Amino acid sequence: MTDSQPVDKRLVRKHFGRHAEDYDRYAVVQQRVVQRLVELLPSSAPLPLALEVGTGTGSFARALGGKWPDLPLVLSDLAHGMTCHAHGQNPRSFALDADAVSLPFLPRRFSAVFSTSVYQWVDDLSGAFGEASRILTPGGLFGFALFGERSLSELRASHRHAMQRYGRGRLSHAQEYPSVEEVRRALQVSGFDIRLLHEEDELDFHPDVPALLRSLKKIGAGNASVNRPHGLASRRVMTEMIDHYGRQYGCDEGIVATYHVIYGLAICTEKSDSIR
Repeated sequence: MTDSQPVDKRLVRKHFGRHAEDYDRYAVVQQRVVQRLVELLPSSAPLPLALEVGTGTGSFARALGGKWPDLPLVLSDLAHGMTCHAHGQNPRSFALDADAVSLPFLPRRFSAVFSTSVYQWVDDLSGAFGEASRILTPGGLFGFALFGERSLSELRASHRHAMQRYGRGRLSHAQEYPSVEEVRRALQVSGFDIRLLHEEDELDFHPDVPALLRSLKKIGAGNASVNRPHGLASRRVMTEMIDHYGRQYGCDEGIVATYHVIYGLAICTEKSDSIR
């Protein structure tokens, strides 16, 4: 997240915690991201102990078990409902509630830290990456994927358009996402040696805009900006947003939603000690 759109952490916890049972059925892009990050990881397992930050329903843990079945893995999530669900799916793993920006572990306890589709929800990306650096041993692996600045650009542009026409002077406070350069700077100031920083677009298609909005709600990915407007949007704003989205981004498959995915692999360096 960018500094201009701080996140309501309480709302993130609430959104994701209540949708643990529905998540895997609707999180089509997130499942692709899990598989892609596993593909990008090196062939040898970073023994002896790894942590997943923001485990969600545990799909990354399951995929990682297929690649490195002997790697002990600790699961953590901000949302208690997700933590419980993930542990049920991965009963051999230890699981606990934890905040990415304040991890409850002593320094240098893990040989690897992994995360998918999580860090776009934090206000202080450098602080969150610094926490990963703090708990990693020198030479430890940090592998992550997060949603970048072009994510849901069609939805955000359509909402801005509708607010300009019928928002009675209010601005659109749609959620913003970090750029590749923001991610790069956050890794560098946290003492990481970047081995890979790669971006890809994933396209998701829905029959119409209401179907897209229902899907986002089912995975808990609502607007969590502190500055979000309270209450329901007016009927005119919603109608104009839906119409504009269909006109501008409609296709044979319905409407398209872009997810800009930033993948990173980095190594914790000795220099990290001076930052902690």
